[in-house]
Amino acid sequence: MRFQIQREAILKPLQAVVGVVEKRQTLPVLSNLLVSVTAGRVAFTGTDLQLEMVAQAGVEGGQDGEVTVPARKLFDICKALPEGAPIHVEQQGERVVVKAGRSRFVLATLPASEFPALENREAVDSLTLGQGSLKELIDRVAFAMAIQDVRFYLNGMLFDVRGDSLRAVATDGHRLAMCEAALPDREGSDRQILLPRKAVLELQRLLENVDEPVTLELGRSHLRVRRQDVVFTSNLIDGRFPDYEAVMPVGADKQVTVEREALRDALGRAAILSNEKYRGVRLEVGNGQLRVVAHNAEQEEAVEELEAQANAEGLQISFNVNYVLEALGALRGVRIALRLRDGNSSCLISDAEDDRSRHVIMPMRM
Repeated sequence: MRFQIQREAILKPLQAVVGVVEKRQTLPVLSNLLVSVTAGRVAFTGTDLQLEMVAQAGVEGGQDGEVTVPARKLFDICKALPEGAPIHVEQQGERVVVKAGRSRFVLATLPASEFPALENREAVDSLTLGQGSLKELIDRVAFAMAIQDVRFYLNGMLFDVRGDSLRAVATDGHRLAMCEAALPDREGSDRQILLPRKAVLELQRLLENVDEPVTLELGRSHLRVRRQDVVFTSNLIDGRFPDYEAVMPVGADKQVTVEREALRDALGRAAILSNEKYRGVRLEVGNGQLRVVAHNAEQEEAVEELEAQANAEGLQISFNVNYVLEALGALRGVRIALRLRDGNSSCLISDAEDDRSRHVIMPMRM
């Protein structure tokens, strides 16, 4: 196995793949990347047995072959070399030699035959959308995923394909985030898949805000995402996601409309004097304004007043300030709408002019 490639050309596929590789592995070969050279292209494959990422690049002077090399070491070496440096990689017996100018590195290898590959399972459905649209869906929802919850089905993101739309949904039991994208001209049956947290974070890192299309292949137990020169495959969570539509507030006839950035700034300032453990703030609606109130065990208090449009008076409700700030950060509109039924019910937050992205936050007692 032998090839030559520019530093920047090898860094892009390595950067895409190296995040999948866990630092601590039970199998030594899982700390390695599979490097395969075929017909003038090199493919780098990383896996943790649940996820698999394959990224390719064109090479010069290639000799076909495959071997596995330490993932992090190869990436760090290439990253540390000077910009524009031509890199020559060659397998010599049980070692791989990496050369660039006067620099020379010898890496240990393991046989390619020991490298585990995810089964080439058949897709039952596929859909295509813009890479930027898929990234937006994930970015607007990912923060609401649970982290190591005993309810394992919450430690991930639901992709709900319904008619000509794709919804991404995440919840940790205290708040829920949902965003929707159109799938024009799609034909096929409705389907739900549950993607693990690590897979979501890797996709979030991989995708870019461009119009280039990506293909999602949905299998019975896996999702495969194909982007130019990159193929990402993940096993799915075998569990039942909660009925998220049942969580959406019913009869939320009270609405408060306020400028998003003004509310973010006010919440950020008030949070300084909130209880460090519970992070609670109280929202008070009345007289054409929204008051943000926070206090702590030292009897300190912060009060912020904002202009707001509301169809209710004397309404008070308390939330974890971090949940509200993260929801506001995921929205894009100049003005946002808070819809609720009363001070004890959940609150629905969305852009005032666009409800493609919706967030539900449970209240807290203060």
